[in-house]
Amino acid sequence: MEHKSIESENGDTHYWIAHNENASAKCIVFTHGLTADHSMFEKQVVHFAEKNTVVVWDVPLHGLSRPYRDFSYRQTAIELHSILQRENIAKAILVGMSMGGYPSQMFADMFPEMVEGFVGLDTTPFGGNYYSGSDLWWLMKVEPMAKLLPDIALRKIMAKSVSKTEYSYNKMIEMLRPLTKAQIIEQMGIAYGMFASENRDVDFSFPVLILLGDSDKTGKVREYCKAWSENTGYPLHIIKNAAHFSNGDNAEQVNAEIEEFMQKLERIEY
Repeated sequence: MEHKSIESENGDTHYWIAHNENASAKCIVFTHGLTADHSMFEKQVVHFAEKNTVVVWDVPLHGLSRPYRDFSYRQTAIELHSILQRENIAKAILVGMSMGGYPSQMFADMFPEMVEGFVGLDTTPFGGNYYSGSDLWWLMKVEPMAKLLPDIALRKIMAKSVSKTEYSYNKMIEMLRPLTKAQIIEQMGIAYGMFASENRDVDFSFPVLILLGDSDKTGKVREYCKAWSENTGYPLHIIKNAAHFSNGDNAEQVNAEIEEFMQKLERIEY
């Protein structure tokens, strides 16, 4: 993949792209979770890059996209829009994992004409009715609670909580390694804080698929995903033998689910 970056007044945003020149090729944009980076999707890149244009990126404030000033999900959507414009990509399928679902949904709300479909991967929905006041209160407590843990313990707990396989555990540890404890906590505080302030009601006209690991015990993700599916009619598919980092734990099923979703999109007439 080719490594590139774009510059804005907030900072540089790094991304990687594998272009497919086939006229019928689709573009897939993978957006990673909190405290992670673009390498979270290495098993998806290998699978999809041969027949599709694939974009992965380090979301602002993460990976190489640091430092970054005045983070917001609105601004992440603007950065992604700039990336797709530069690459002459008119329409994309968005795949957002955990926190990565928020830049994806913000982008979809701001630029719906550029979205062919959205796969929510162990993430939660935009919408005011899903979250109680106590839910949002607990989100704001994640940062101070993390401060109480020793550095090494914090990293191990984070990696263990999202993984069911050795691969996912080691990958999470690897993605955390470049970060200091202070940076990890900063990302948590800003990302959760901005979700609480930027969450909004959305109405998507394109197809949406929700994927959820059968052993995902992160927060109330399971409850939110079920409510999301029930309220919207979006299909909810369970990934077997997978925790929160389901695309690492069971890449084979996740890739197959995304592949089937893309095939259904091809049959939809716009």
